[in-house]
Amino acid sequence: MSESFNPGGGSNIKESLASWSDLAGLLRGGDQGAIVPVVIPRDNRGLRWTVLVWFGLFAITSALMMSLNVAFGGALAGVAYGVLAVPTLMVGVLSVLAAGLWWWRGSIVEIEEGTTGILTKYGAFAKSIGPGRHYLWHPWSRVDFVVDTRTEIPYTAPVLACPTRENVPLKSIEFFLKFRIEEPYRFVTVIGASNFDLVLSSAVQDAIRQRSRMVNTESAYDLRGSNVEDMRSLLNAQLHKYGVTITGCNIPDVQLPSQYQQHLATRERVAKELVAYEQEWELTRKRRIDTLLMDIERSKKTRDAKIVEVNASLNKARKDVAQMLEEQETEAQRVRYEIETRGRADLVAAENEAKAQRRLATAYRDNRAVLEYELARRRLDVGAVLAEHAPRPVVVQTEGGSGDGSALSTLLTAQLLPQVMNGGGNSSGRSLGASAAQEAFENAQGSVAAAAARQQQMAEEYQGQQDTAMRQQFERGEGYGGGQGRRR
Repeated sequence: MSESFNPGGGSNIKESLASWSDLAGLLRGGDQGAIVPVVIPRDNRGLRWTVLVWFGLFAITSALMMSLNVAFGGALAGVAYGVLAVPTLMVGVLSVLAAGLWWWRGSIVEIEEGTTGILTKYGAFAKSIGPGRHYLWHPWSRVDFVVDTRTEIPYTAPVLACPTRENVPLKSIEFFLKFRIEEPYRFVTVIGASNFDLVLSSAVQDAIRQRSRMVNTESAYDLRGSNVEDMRSLLNAQLHKYGVTITGCNIPDVQLPSQYQQHLATRERVAKELVAYEQEWELTRKRRIDTLLMDIERSKKTRDAKIVEVNASLNKARKDVAQMLEEQETEAQRVRYEIETRGRADLVAAENEAKAQRRLATAYRDNRAVLEYELARRRLDVGAVLAEHAPRPVVVQTEGGSGDGSALSTLLTAQLLPQVMNGGGNSSGRSLGASAAQEAFENAQGSVAAAAARQQQMAEEYQGQQDTAMRQQFERGEGYGGGQGRRR
């Protein structure tokens, strides 16, 4: 059994010599607080089983010799040798069988799950054997090492007096890692468990000191739980040649010098007081916020109640307005119906009035024609009367050569002319009066026809204006009453 010593007080790695029955306990639980990844099993087979072989061969040979003496010797000697030959043969056979059983049982080797055995023959490496039962029939074949290759082995290495960037030595930095043996043959032949403990401790101290040189003393506590993936890569690069892989590492604890610890204690006390003050302030703030929230909720409830009241009043007002609008609409409908009825009545009255005016115009036209005819007739009568009593100048023309130009002739002519005129003038006067009366009557008829045509044109224009005004009123939706009112 070999031991190793770690001056930092961390984990120790060593290899132990033990029997096959104690092998599992050492690999899983270690030896006196030390980690045992490699166990050298004791080989108790040896060649002691050959004694039984030689004894059995001797007994079998003796039994054969006794059988020959029984065949070729005397009767008394034959009986004696015959009695001894059978037990001797049985003892020889049993000895050989016991030696074979001893050899078979001694050749069985059982490798634990998660471990690997290193098999040698005549002291030279033969192969690596995995978990399970194996038979070593060759007497000089043996398992020199059993290596734990599956378990991730924990390892702690506290590093003392690590200087920081300001060259202030830290009290200690605890480093924790896990490693696994990937190539057991290289591990046990190149370095061994005890030497690996020294190499691993040195590599960890070097990596930790490099890391501590990169931080300030005030931020040394930041190393706890920090990312150390670069340190794991560095350790793997250094330990890969030994067949070992670092699977994980971290820095669980950092201890500062006493002076800095006092400063940190003061800082922590102040920080705790600050946290307590912040908590108290937070509690006060929460209380105030809760009070304000309660007031806000109370105000919200009051507001909601008022909103409900306002909504109720608004709904009531809406209902009243709707009812009022409905009543107004009903009243407007009634007024519209009344206006339409009144308009229809006014329209009928206007139509009747227009018909009366038209008839009156027709009668007036007829009366005017009659009056004009009567006036024309009277004019003719007056003209006839005036024509009868009006003086008529008479011009008597005599020839210049007759010589009848005396006053007596003129007087006689003046006396005879009225009589002539009265006799022949009655017929001509009547004919002239008749023609004049006929012409006046025709003129009177033309005047009456022109007056009637003008009166008819005016009546048609008035009727067209009335129809246009009524159509426009209906298009504007005013009914008959509005237009009738404007006409009035």
